[in-house]
Amino acid sequence: MQTNYVTYKKFPDAPSARGLQQFLIENGIECLFVDTSPEMGSAMMGDLNKEYEVQLKPEQFEPADKLLESYAETMLASLPEDYYLLSFTDEELYDVILKHEEWSEFDYALARKLLTERGKTIDEALIKSLRKQRMDDLAKPEGNQHAWIIVGYALSVLGGFFGFITGYVLWTSKKTLPNGQIVPTYGEGDRKHGKIIFWLGIILLIVYVAIIILADIK
Repeated sequence: MQTNYVTYKKFPDAPSARGLQQFLIENGIECLFVDTSPEMGSAMMGDLNKEYEVQLKPEQFEPADKLLESYAETMLASLPEDYYLLSFTDEELYDVILKHEEWSEFDYALARKLLTERGKTIDEALIKSLRKQRMDDLAKPEGNQHAWIIVGYALSVLGGFFGFITGYVLWTSKKTLPNGQIVPTYGEGDRKHGKIIFWLGIILLIVYVAIIILADIK
């Protein structure tokens, strides 16, 4: 995976991901198809454990969204009469617009259309403001990781492999927001502990291995 590409959409099947990739490329947006299915346990779980991603450069998220929205609007004429969004309340439709990234482009376009047909106002400035607040909320680091920090220190002191792995995850883990922005998963304090745990684990593991080797030589 190239580091300047981040997750745009996830799919449980390869054809859907390939289809989106081809559509975006045909419309001038560079993207990658990536099989992110976990290797361990994939044989046991079969297709239930599969996951595929279409990845874009962060600056391409907005153009891709607009392209998909335009395409979705052309499909509204063939809407089935029993389509589930037709039974949504106004509040639920507004929620679809606000949480755009959780819904398909078709559902987003349909929600806007239905609200307009019901005579409801879509305040673009307000929606933009609410989305920004939502991004700010999603960007907040996860709650303090005291339990994992204690476990990480304990495992590192014991020379365990998972000690510095825990530290590395706390120190470097990042998450991609729906707008393509990449932010740290954990707070600054937790990341500092993670860095200490990582290096402590590495150093002590080397020391323990050296002691074992020297003991065998004697």
